[in-house]
Amino acid sequence: MPASSASNQHLYTGKKAEDIALEYLEGKGLKLVERNFSSAYGEIDLVMNEKKSTVFVEVRYRKNNAFGSAADTVDQRKQSKLAATAALWLQKNKKAAKHPCRFDVISITGQLGQGDIQWITNAFEVS
Repeated sequence: MPASSASNQHLYTGKKAEDIALEYLEGKGLKLVERNFSSAYGEIDLVMNEKKSTVFVEVRYRKNNAFGSAADTVDQRKQSKLAATAALWLQKNKKAAKHPCRFDVISITGQLGQGDIQWITNAFEVS
């Protein structure tokens, strides 16, 4: 498979996983605020509201758990990037900055659309 095809497949898979996560979270009562907020530090897949809290959501997908769960890939380096990007988002959204916020991870394993979804609330804390 040419590199561009592999890259396109990766982007398609990532968007599909985000679509599934968004539908799942909306089914749980969260409301979408923004999708794919980017900064020089990285990207936040979904910014959601749950009551008066802002929820920064990282969506991870794996076909299987042979090399660990999808959630295991949100390591300290990724957490730091998410925290820095969230801080920029909060600077641009002053009203939301007055409310509590948290970092959640949606881990999807298996066939997209039929796989196991795990929602980890407060997946990590920022000091």
